[in-house]
Amino acid sequence: MKRHVKICICFIIMIACAPSLSRAQESMDKLWGDAVVKLRVEDATRGQLFNEGNYAMFIHWGLYSLLGNEVDGKTYYGIGEWIMNKNMAGIPIDQYKQLAGKFNPVNFDAHEIARIAKEAGMKYIVITAKHHDGFAMYHSKACDFNIVDATPWKKDPMKELAAACREAGLGFGFYYSHNQDWTFPGGGNGPGKDEEGNRATFDDYFVKKCLPQVNEITTEYGPIELVWFDTPGKMPKHYVEQLVEVVHKNQPRALVSGRAGHGLGDYQTLGDMEVPRHNVEGMWESVDTTNDSWAYAWYDEYWKSPKEILSRLIACVGRGGTYMLNIGPRGDGSVPERAEKTLTQAGEWVRRYPQVVYNTDASPWQHVLPWGDVTRKDNTLFLCVFDWPTSGKLYLPNLKTQIASAELLGVEEGESVTWEKAGQWIALNVPPRAPEKLVSVIQVNLESEPEVDPVWALDPNMATEVLAEFASVDNAEKSEKRWMEKFGEWKGVTHVHGLEKGGAASWEIDVLQPGDYNVELTYSGNGRLVWGVAIEGGQAIQNQQNSSHNYQTFPIGWINFPKAGRYNISVKCLEGEVESASLKAIEFTPMH
Repeated sequence: MKRHVKICICFIIMIACAPSLSRAQESMDKLWGDAVVKLRVEDATRGQLFNEGNYAMFIHWGLYSLLGNEVDGKTYYGIGEWIMNKNMAGIPIDQYKQLAGKFNPVNFDAHEIARIAKEAGMKYIVITAKHHDGFAMYHSKACDFNIVDATPWKKDPMKELAAACREAGLGFGFYYSHNQDWTFPGGGNGPGKDEEGNRATFDDYFVKKCLPQVNEITTEYGPIELVWFDTPGKMPKHYVEQLVEVVHKNQPRALVSGRAGHGLGDYQTLGDMEVPRHNVEGMWESVDTTNDSWAYAWYDEYWKSPKEILSRLIACVGRGGTYMLNIGPRGDGSVPERAEKTLTQAGEWVRRYPQVVYNTDASPWQHVLPWGDVTRKDNTLFLCVFDWPTSGKLYLPNLKTQIASAELLGVEEGESVTWEKAGQWIALNVPPRAPEKLVSVIQVNLESEPEVDPVWALDPNMATEVLAEFASVDNAEKSEKRWMEKFGEWKGVTHVHGLEKGGAASWEIDVLQPGDYNVELTYSGNGRLVWGVAIEGGQAIQNQQNSSHNYQTFPIGWINFPKAGRYNISVKCLEGEVESASLKAIEFTPMH
């Protein structure tokens, strides 16, 4: 289970059986019984929606949504909530504040948003109370630059959404930008003087606006599950301590996000759009968005498909964490139709397989497998198969624990699955066609706690990608690299670099089926590079390929594993602008 020293969580499981939509659903409910977690906010203990619900909705909505990334007829590409900033449109404060007079979100529907979140399978909602632009999306008494006092709409949408969440059994929480405030004197990256021309300090902002507003959002909107602070920058520790104290005093059940700063949050928050590749200890969350921008951008139609949403959700749960997925309503308050569609289609799958997502723990393999991913509940494994093997065999590498039973879920009355030993592996005998369009699920019940050797293993059916993140390095460096494709649209890899002094990346690889495997490398660099791949004590191959700036995959050649067993594989950059070489992954595909 996820644990944190600051939180002691009592686990309450409601015994319930939702009405079945099909015989298959009835079979699943009967199979799983009362262990399916169907938490409602009123029944949850502190942190339980986060720790067991594992899935939440993030909402970025504000004055910036009215612009949708277009200013004076020009489109600015990047994350919409930063449109005012000098790195995007650079809108002057007075001009930006005038937008409030045009902000009239008549199509905002709190109950509709709560419905979408609930149908998506999410357990709570966190929405922007104040972003970096300083505009309060609630009725703040601390500053008149707020949605009630400064707009023609004159309503407090947070009152409505808090009530709608309680009615739907969802938790409710606020995002609050505690350090940055671009419109209030003294705020982070804000004006240095007040309206009278007097010098303003951060303490002025903190005392007059920040602390009072955090007190408001934690006292005027009922029970709060979470307060999500952001971008602490160089904010001194004593300020953060005061904010955390206010949250915990006013809302004893509420968690504070890891981005409060100075290690004072109740859990860890990863980087924007970051889904980890290896298991992460403790309580943590990944924050992601349904397209590329957090706030609404008129041009952004690059929506994550239902299958991609499920892949990223299950990856977070399978690594031991929680997934919070964002939507960006338009300036009129409506939710983009394609965002709703993809969320609800993914949610239909979650409703069929709640035991895969809720109150489950990390995969004992500690990383993704070639065919999909795994979540765990006690001695039960849920195999989430994204790429169904047409051979009729699904392989579990190096599972040492005995299997008691296995069943294919989502079919009439369930379907038993047989298995057999294949060396130190287990081969499950499965139908040649996947039963599910999105993700098929096999439930494997073990005789005891799962024991697995998490070494990377080459699947006999399909390509196996092994990331540089899992490599050992010799005379080279391994580090995280992050960059923005568009402003605020973060991408990242853990790469091996610094190979110019004969350095190498190496992995221990387990091979079940001997023979030839096609080897491909994913890398970036300058010009044509010569790469070498070698088996310790065995075959070595090398090839020249062109480079890319954004990590393309290039073939190197076939390599032979003469027998089943463990091998040490190394990769070196041999010729060309070796100092530019950056290795992301190696991939093996069986040639049979």
